[in-house]
Amino acid sequence: MVAMEMQQVGHDARIYEPHQHRKYRATEFRKFLTRIDAQVPEGLDVHLICDNYQTHKTPAVKTRLQNHPRFHMHFTPTYSSWLNQVERFFGFVTEDLLRRSDHSSVQSLEADIRKWVSEWNTNPTPFTWTKTAEQILESIGRLLNRTSGAGH
Repeated sequence: MVAMEMQQVGHDARIYEPHQHRKYRATEFRKFLTRIDAQVPEGLDVHLICDNYQTHKTPAVKTRLQNHPRFHMHFTPTYSSWLNQVERFFGFVTEDLLRRSDHSSVQSLEADIRKWVSEWNTNPTPFTWTKTAEQILESIGRLLNRTSGAGH
């Protein structure tokens, strides 16, 4: 789990320290929400972009969200992770860190990721779309034309 601060166009994309639980259950997600609640200044709404994983929809999570109305859940459609800017963040981690490193333990990997995030946050840059919606839809149309009927 990771949280990004993206309040307005042109605002630096600050990355909050990734949640450090190795398991990903409703219990850990609620702890993540509590941590973000403490880090984001009061008075600001928190918009969560999540996949459709059941962890985000348990009764305990729903109750917590009802009790914290500044939190707003947005679920990405199935098979659309490319729309999620957090996925782009993971792409940066992969390109800048993971492909160029070797870790002998999970703890070493986690330490390197925390260091990378800390360095990112010293000079954050905004995430921006480089294509228009029309260009993206045209690209998807070309992909569908190539793969339609291909037995997938």
